[in-house]
Amino acid sequence: MSSSKHAENGDIEFDDFKKSRSIKLWLLLLAVVLAIASGVALAGPNESFSKAKKQLKIVYQDHQATFYCGCKYDYQDKNDMIDNASCGYIPRKSHYKSGKPNTRSKRIEWEHVVPAENLGRQFSCWRDGNPSCVKSNDKHYKGRRCCTKVNKKYRLMQADMHNLVPAIGELNADRSNYRYDFELPQSKQYGACDFEVLFKERRARVKKDIRGNIARTYFYMNEQYGMALSKQEKNKFNVWTKSDPVSEWERTRNDRIETIQGNQNTFIENATP
Repeated sequence: MSSSKHAENGDIEFDDFKKSRSIKLWLLLLAVVLAIASGVALAGPNESFSKAKKQLKIVYQDHQATFYCGCKYDYQDKNDMIDNASCGYIPRKSHYKSGKPNTRSKRIEWEHVVPAENLGRQFSCWRDGNPSCVKSNDKHYKGRRCCTKVNKKYRLMQADMHNLVPAIGELNADRSNYRYDFELPQSKQYGACDFEVLFKERRARVKKDIRGNIARTYFYMNEQYGMALSKQEKNKFNVWTKSDPVSEWERTRNDRIETIQGNQNTFIENATP
């Protein structure tokens, strides 16, 4: 058989694989929709961050747009997921200091709206470690890795899909665990993407139409897990949730997550339309 024939067969097999994978994703999405309609939860509370990320792909299957920039993305393109032209995103750094390409600017990551560090530092396993958190060389460790190993409540918080959104990896890295600033973005740090990081002040500035989403997420994490909010933060988020009401997509996302995870964000569900 000729090499061209092999290539043709290979293309057909690859196309069939992509179609099969797409069908599976759509069937899973259909299962979510049907479960929503019937009021039946597919699962329940989840302790695995890895599992949550896989489930979120289904939640966002028909809404593949990044949270901060609104960029379209495609999970099938592993080397370049982000459609920069759809949002005008320009990486702040195209290459690392080592000269290697900034690969995080080309991929989607699941960003904790309330940072993982903010969730974890209330636990002693984050601050001090735990007798069970020991490496093979007998050195102790602490922080996220330790809490993931020994603390169930932390695992639930870390994997809670109500607190996870798709973000360009570079923005996820740059935002770090910084608080959201009250002011709007004022620079073109990431091209036309309306997002700004103030590194010295340890703050991140976001656009108006996701501020309510952020506020309702913080209120949810406060209610669900007892995560502390200062008076200043509560005042800020009250302003944000009023100025940026719940959107139709926010309600759809909330319903889908409830079906998979077993609970709602009541600050979305009970919001006045």
